[in-house]
Amino acid sequence: VSDLRPSALPGSFDVSRSMFDLRSPPHRFMKRYDSFSSVPSSTSSRKDSQGSNRSLDTITLSGDERDFGRLNVKLCYVSSVEQIWITVLHCKDLSWPSSCGENPRISVKGILTLPKPVHFKSSAKEGCNDIEFMETFVFAIKLQSLQAVRLVFKIQTQTPRKKTIGECSLALRELSSQESTHWLDISPPSK
Repeated sequence: VSDLRPSALPGSFDVSRSMFDLRSPPHRFMKRYDSFSSVPSSTSSRKDSQGSNRSLDTITLSGDERDFGRLNVKLCYVSSVEQIWITVLHCKDLSWPSSCGENPRISVKGILTLPKPVHFKSSAKEGCNDIEFMETFVFAIKLQSLQAVRLVFKIQTQTPRKKTIGECSLALRELSSQESTHWLDISPPSK
């Protein structure tokens, strides 16, 4: 911000400074950011814009976790054969570390947290804004056993090495024969 000269970009210094004022409401914060990005680019404003994006990422990490993306799954319990059907549908707006490359291979690992955990994994797909998996996993488990456990999903990159970049989970208390669709907010992996 201190690089910008008021004479080079009139009024931009005030806008830049206000972007770091976290007391303003989020919609004002974003509006100011959008208006700043429409200023004609110069070397100093481009550098400042990247710095601003980094600070926005920092705010996102500590606050609104929905920006890590969302996972869409379907669940169904077929009581006549005591089977749980888990369908991994989509992963939308997923963000991953730059160390993973531009389009890493992404897979979803699922865990049913039973006393003896049940693991399953989707095939790996190329990372993009909307990754379509459309894969169903079926396990024969008694409903009583499932109602006390969680279904955990770990979003993993395959390249250059396997790394968990996000996770989400779902309680199975209300599992039924009626198929249910869930959008799960992905959060950073727990330490």
